[in-house]
Amino acid sequence: MGEDSLFILPWFQLGSVQLTSTVVTTWIVMASLGCLCWLATRHLQMSPGRFQTLVEAIVSIIEASIRDIAPQHVRQILPFIGSLWVFLVIANLIGLIPGMHSPTRDLSATAAMAFLVFLSVHWYGIRIQGLKNYLLHYLKPSPILLPFNLISEITRTIALAVRLFGNMMSLEMVALLILVVAGFLVPVPILMLHIVEALVQAYIFGMLALIYVAGGLQSQQLRLQKQGEDHA
Repeated sequence: MGEDSLFILPWFQLGSVQLTSTVVTTWIVMASLGCLCWLATRHLQMSPGRFQTLVEAIVSIIEASIRDIAPQHVRQILPFIGSLWVFLVIANLIGLIPGMHSPTRDLSATAAMAFLVFLSVHWYGIRIQGLKNYLLHYLKPSPILLPFNLISEITRTIALAVRLFGNMMSLEMVALLILVVAGFLVPVPILMLHIVEALVQAYIFGMLALIYVAGGLQSQQLRLQKQGEDHA
């Protein structure tokens, strides 16, 4: 880890267009995940091997987490939340590879993911509830709360981006400072801290995204529950 590792340096620049290490690392992560998904689904078997068993276990864990928050929309939400979780885990941990850094320590990357979550919340809400029913939930429990509901949509998106960026950047800053002061005498505790923090931050970001998406579907779930109670 060099002294300039805290700065996002451009790899290529053409006029005002810059290709930063964040973009390159993100492409590497996406390409790697695409290849892994292709390999995992290429030869599915009724009696799975170790690799297929591992993949199925990961999918089952993510599915169970989604079912706890939004049990009626697991199939719709699973592809997005599952992809987001897996991407964040790899993106956070890739900084352990010498010469590379986590793209999530770049505010532009975390802001892009937070904006993707923002769009997904509305996309799922409109797709499942319909435009009219989805927009009406901003007027509940009282139309007076409409401005506050709109402001909360913006503020929580900003907080989502800044939280992940701040934690990943501070983690790399602490690791750099410790290495500068103590040299390479304490690499193992730093690596363990990085791994644990990377996994925790990926889980928190993915769980918050899941809660936001489920919150946009809350009115639909309440309506279905009310219909069930009326039939009962």
